[in-house]
Order: sequence, then structure tokens, then C-alpha cells
Amino acid sequence: MEAFDDENPFDNGSDRPPSEDSSALRVDISEPSSPPPQQLSPVQSPQSRPFPSPGSHKQQPKYKSDFCCARDRILHSGEDIEILITDAVKTSVGATSPYIAYVIQTGDAVAHHRYSEFESLRLNLIKLYPTTIIPPIPSKQSIGDYAVKQGKAKEDAAMIARRKRMLQTFLNRLARHPILSNAHVFHRFLDGDVSWTEVLNSPPISLLPKNILKAPSHDPTAQDASPAYAALPNPSAAHPLKNPDQRFLDSEAFTNKFASHLSGPMEKVTRRAVKRWSDYAQDHAELGAALNGFSLNETGQLSAAIEKTGQAVDATYISTTKLVQELEQNWAEPIHEYSQFSLIIKKLLAYRHQKHVQYEMTEENLAAKKEQLEELEKSEREARRLEDALGRSAINNRSSVSPKPESENNEESVAEPDGEQIERPSSSSSYVPPHPGPSPVRRTRAPGMGFLNALSYTLHGMMDVDPEDCEEERNFENEGDYISVGRRITLGCSRP
Repeated sequence: MEAFDDENPFDNGSDRPPSEDSSALRVDISEPSSPPPQQLSPVQSPQSRPFPSPGSHKQQPKYKSDFCCARDRILHSGEDIEILITDAVKTSVGATSPYIAYVIQTGDAVAHHRYSEFESLRLNLIKLYPTTIIPPIPSKQSIGDYAVKQGKAKEDAAMIARRKRMLQTFLNRLARHPILSNAHVFHRFLDGDVSWTEVLNSPPISLLPKNILKAPSHDPTAQDASPAYAALPNPSAAHPLKNPDQRFLDSEAFTNKFASHLSGPMEKVTRRAVKRWSDYAQDHAELGAALNGFSLNETGQLSAAIEKTGQAVDATYISTTKLVQELEQNWAEPIHEYSQFSLIIKKLLAYRHQKHVQYEMTEENLAAKKEQLEELEKSEREARRLEDALGRSAINNRSSVSPKPESENNEESVAEPDGEQIERPSSSSSYVPPHPGPSPVRRTRAPGMGFLNALSYTLHGMMDVDPEDCEEERNFENEGDYISVGRRITLGCSRP
């Protein structure tokens, strides 16, 4: 026989057995196996584990001293409690149209839930625990299934049996999870006396924020969380990172490759193989029925031979149907679950990517605000320095002007030729216009306006604030000059 050429690209050759020339492979099959079965180690190797896995691997039971409810006490009692879905019944309780309800048994408690409530439970657990891998549930039926089966799509026996198996696996994975098994939402889901609508409208689900990106990752329903979470940016999953973590880049690359392998050719080939084996079994069922009917029309040995042939075909149909069921349970469903797990991990990595982008954007915003604050503080210090300098200069100007004697400050009376007395102020006194004071209405000064206010204050002091007062001052000074000239002329004429 020609030697088999192993072209497995994932085989590194380390676990490959020795060649045919090795004496280790030349074993007499008539001899008993070595070592004897009683000498085997009690620890199973990874290759000997049952497949598919009944859920998450069984861990050491963690005993609790405080329990939130009776379901919590049952799940953490230390015994190997398994949640069972015992039946699927058609009912219309609490709805206008009939639906399929799955009977869940946890110890002595029994609850009834439809598929949409399982889906709601999982979606709310994703929101409550955004950094935890939540196990998947069976996918919804495709549009093609509804098109082919139409009104009977929801009552398909094969679909209901598959959902029973996968939903039971989902519940047991939650029950064995070290974190999700303590979720009170999960405990109330297993309680048949509590309505799921009531659970959705009560804490902690009612306390969930609209956007979990703006809430603490460890506890999105925390009421003592900082109000700063509401001011966090909301980046998209496609926003690039400036400083990415290489570990998560490698994880994303591996997860994408793993998901493409599973959801691509492997899952398609598996579905095609299962479908062909199902068609093969159906063909044998029809052939067996035809041969059994044909044997009734014949007599003698021919009838017996046709009947035996029909029985052999029926046996082939039964064994092929069993093979199809084994393929679906032990191969197709695990492959589909692994594909769902890869999509779940991709969503978790996308959430971590968004939180990393949010962290970088927050750092940039804080740096920009800090720089802006430093500029405003610098402007504020400059404005205060200018105000102090202007105040000191005003005080120096006032102190440099010497006070006038009281006799000079009195108004002088000048006698006119007709005898009238005209009073005027001293020509040496200068009129200083009032400096514009602060507005009676107190206005809130915006940050950074101190320098502009100081500059405006200085310009108003240099400019003519009130033109009428300045014009009156000029007229008054001219009149004083005229009176002074007239006085001199009068004094000159009166001298001998």
C-alpha cells in the first residue's frame, strides 16, 4: 500500500509516532494491552475528555455564607446541581398568540420561559457585565427556514430539540460561572414565581445607563459613580488608537482568523455534510417503505428476499439517522458554538478598543484644557499687574499736585466800567475732568477679560469721555483770559 502523505499545516511533527521501521509499532494484537487498565492514572488526558463539553469545566465548589435567595442557595450548596430543560410545551399564557415555552427545572423549582426571554436574559447580562464572556444561545431561524416551513417554522421538532439542548447548556454554563452564578437576575430567571417583565422593570436592569461606555466597566449600575463619566466621549469602534497594545492586537488578529476559519469553510462543509447524510437517510426510508410494500405483492422466496432487503434498508435508515443526530450534537453544534464564541470575543475586544480610545481622547482633552487654563491664568496675572501699575500711577499723579491756598481758590470779583461785579475762578486753577467710574450695574467678567478691561480703563482715562464738559471747560478758560486782559487795560488807564 502506498504510504499516506500527511499535509497537515498545523502539525509541527513533535507528536508524530515513529516510522514503520521502529520496533515499537510491531505489537502482537493477540497479547493483552499494556499497561493493564487498573494501572492507568485516574487523571484523564485532554484528548480523553468527552466532546462536546457539558458547559464550562467543573470547578471546585465555592461555599457561600450569605445567599440572596433560595435559587442562590441551591446553586452554591456544594452539590453537583444540574439545570434541566425537561420539556417544551405550546402555550399562550400572557400572550395573544401561542408560543413554545421551555420547562426549566432547578432542584425542586420549575420555571417556564420562551426563547425571546432567554435572549433578553443574555442581552441584559452583557450590559451588566460588559467585560465578561457571556455564553451563547442557539441562533434564531433564518429567513429561508420561515420561507420553506412558513407557519410551522416555530413548531419544527428538530429545531425545538436543538434549542432544548443548547439552552440547557447555556443555563448550566451560567450556573458554573464564578461571577455570573452570583447574578440575582439569573436567580430570578430560574424562579417560576417571578414574571420576567417584573425583572426587567426592577433593579439592577432598570438602573442600566443608555450607553455603557459612559459608566464604570466593573459595575455599570453603580449609583455612587463619579459624574465625570457622563462627560466622557463616545468613540466609534473604527476610531484608530495612537498607542495600541500589542497583546490585544495579536488577540484581535488571532480571533479574526479563528472566526473566519469556523464561520467560513468549516461550518459550511459541516452543514453540507449533515444535509447530505439527512437526504441519504430519507432516501433509505423511502426505499425501505417501497420494498416492504413490494414484498406484499409477491409470493414465495422472492417475497421473503424483498422483505429482507427492505428490512436491511430500514436498518440503514435508522443507523444513518442516528449518525446524523450524532453529527449534529457532537460536531455541528460545537462548531457553531465556537463560531459564536469567536464573535463574542470580537465584541469584547471592540469594547476594550473603545474604552482605550476613550482614555486617549480624555487625556487629550485634559491636556488641552490644562493648557487653556494656564493661558487664562497668565492673562489674568498680566491684567492684575496692569491694574496695579495704573492704580499706583494715579496715586502718584494726585500726590504730585500741591494744594492751592484758600485765598486763591476763592473766586475773584472784577469791577466792570458800568459797576457790575463779575465773578470768575482763578486763572491758575485747572479743571480736571472726572475719571469714568465703574458701572453701577455689576457684570460678570468672563475669564481672560482682565487685560482688555485694564486697557479700556486706560484709554477712557486718556480720551474725552464727556464732550460737553470739555467744551464748557474750554469756554470758561477763554472767558477768564478775556477778563484778565480787560482788567489789565482798566488798571493801565486808571494810572496817572
